[in-house]
Amino acid sequence: MDGVWTPEVFEADDGTVPFERFADALSDFKFVALDAAIRHVLAIRGLDLVRTEWLKALGGGLHEFRIRHDADEIAHMFGADVRGPSARREAVLLRVYVHFHGAQIVLLLGGYDKGRHTQPKRQQREIAQARKLLTQFKERQRRARRQRR
Repeated sequence: MDGVWTPEVFEADDGTVPFERFADALSDFKFVALDAAIRHVLAIRGLDLVRTEWLKALGGGLHEFRIRHDADEIAHMFGADVRGPSARREAVLLRVYVHFHGAQIVLLLGGYDKGRHTQPKRQQREIAQARKLLTQFKERQRRARRQRR
């Protein structure tokens, strides 16, 4: 389907998967919001989101995907069939670091819960870590291109 992006989770050189570690630490309520945002917003609209509140370009191909809505709000906004858990409602303020590449691929590098970790230094650490992971990814791409020659 044209215009649909495929999310892929990045595995670091050390074998860790920072995005999964982030997602696994979320409450069920926030995880459902994260899943809805990726499937119904990021995967559908991709780079077009850069002109909206959802996506901020950080330079060098790194973007911050901003999630401020719960799954029910996302369903209402985007016409998705999403039902959040009936558990206690929570404020959602998540950040996911992504890179768009190739034939409609969006690489999920990592993320954090900005609502839980509000310190500006924490955000800068998370961005620095995402940049490091993006550098690993780009180096792998360069090596793969060299091997194909």
